[in-house]
Amino acid sequence: MDLQKQTELRQQQSELRASDADRDRIADILREALAEGRLTAEEHAERVEEVYRARTVGELEPLVRDLPAAHPLRATPAYAPAPNRPTAGAIPVEPDENVVAVFSAAMRKGRWRAGRRMHAYAIFGSVEIDLSEAIFEYQQVVIKVISVFGNVEIRVPENVSLRGTGGGVLGNFEVSTLDSGDADAPVVYVDGLAILGNVEARPKRGKLVADILDRVSDRVTRKLDHGLRKHLDR
Repeated sequence: MDLQKQTELRQQQSELRASDADRDRIADILREALAEGRLTAEEHAERVEEVYRARTVGELEPLVRDLPAAHPLRATPAYAPAPNRPTAGAIPVEPDENVVAVFSAAMRKGRWRAGRRMHAYAIFGSVEIDLSEAIFEYQQVVIKVISVFGNVEIRVPENVSLRGTGGGVLGNFEVSTLDSGDADAPVVYVDGLAILGNVEARPKRGKLVADILDRVSDRVTRKLDHGLRKHLDR
């Protein structure tokens, strides 16, 4: 709808006859403004008189135009997409783990603990990194990948966020961007280069990771239980 039509529509609405419900709604806004100290008792009394003298909707609007209650704030989104890069300082420079395949194959899969940073190298070989059943102890995980005449496949649970930064030189670098609906879900960043090779990262359908906060809570509980048992065994 163009600006002229919007203006015409607002003008038509302002010329509508005001109902008792319209007047009561404006009177309620004025009453709240008085209770909050936004209006003095004298200002409130003057405006209320004008409310019940008003004939049209257009005559009511100016009486509350300067009050916040007449302009409800737009609801803010409950969740913002994960950033394209990790938070500064959140990821160490040195990797927690290296996965290397030179004229061979290497894999990381099953029930394992994902660190904050992992390096994967496939030189005339293949690397498989499957995070679908991994335990995420950190919300942000970076996987640095180099593939030279090799193949690297990365799989993540469906309910994490997945981001990729990299490229290929006569090769293929493909990361299927994924957004979780949970602001606390882990974010996996794949960064790297494929030279005459292949790098692919995508979600593994049907695999879900539990809330990272639940995992942290369970870990703390296990430590407390273990410490209690050691104390009782003394």
